[in-house]
Amino acid sequence: MPDLQEETRKREMPEVVVAKPREGKFNKNAARRVRVAGKIPAVIYGSGLDPVAVEVDPKQISKILYSETGHNTILDVEVAGHPATKAMIVDWQREPIKDRLIHIDLKRIALDKVLRVRVRVKLLGIPVGVKTEGGVLDQVLREVEVECLPADIPGHIDVDVSELGMHQVIRVSGLPHSDKVKYVTAEDATVAHVVTIREEVVATPEATDAAAAAAGTAATGDAATPGEPEVAKKGKGDAEAPGAKKPEAKK
Repeated sequence: MPDLQEETRKREMPEVVVAKPREGKFNKNAARRVRVAGKIPAVIYGSGLDPVAVEVDPKQISKILYSETGHNTILDVEVAGHPATKAMIVDWQREPIKDRLIHIDLKRIALDKVLRVRVRVKLLGIPVGVKTEGGVLDQVLREVEVECLPADIPGHIDVDVSELGMHQVIRVSGLPHSDKVKYVTAEDATVAHVVTIREEVVATPEATDAAAAAAGTAATGDAATPGEPEVAKKGKGDAEAPGAKKPEAKK
């Protein structure tokens, strides 16, 4: 886990987000006008209070999302006409082509109530299985779900993988544990492991023909007899005419 004193120091200096209330209709055209003005639409909800539609600075929100604590950062949100409140970013949307923020959801939180959040897992070191055995480190879980008080949310969970050998696994049960943080993700879930590199064999036309011939030989059981031509099946248009006589067999 990250140093608790360092985390406490960060929590004592929360990020302040100044939000401006939005008025009027909350439709696509209104949201577009907010973005044209250089802001992004947002909504603050939770704690049994009415939701409040606001607009915020996208640069500040992006900076928070890319910070060490990311979306788990505890914010002091100040909205004109409303008391300042503690909140976290719980959802955000980006424009798919230019990857610009276009909307966020902020949820009010209480510092004395346990939260369920997702925390990034950070792998440290180069495994023995990679350095000496030619394996590849595969991180299966990049985040795990935990429950804790807001002040105890770790920025990330560090795990040393330097002693990990070929085919060895680190599970959630092997992550650093603390009496302040409870893992919700299953303890036997795989976080990372070292695997072998599998080479793909590309089939050539010659190999394909040889395989087909071998399959035909195995089916007939006689390697010297060439395959017989397939007997044409009669379709509806190939039925015999009514009353047609079959040729008599020669005696």
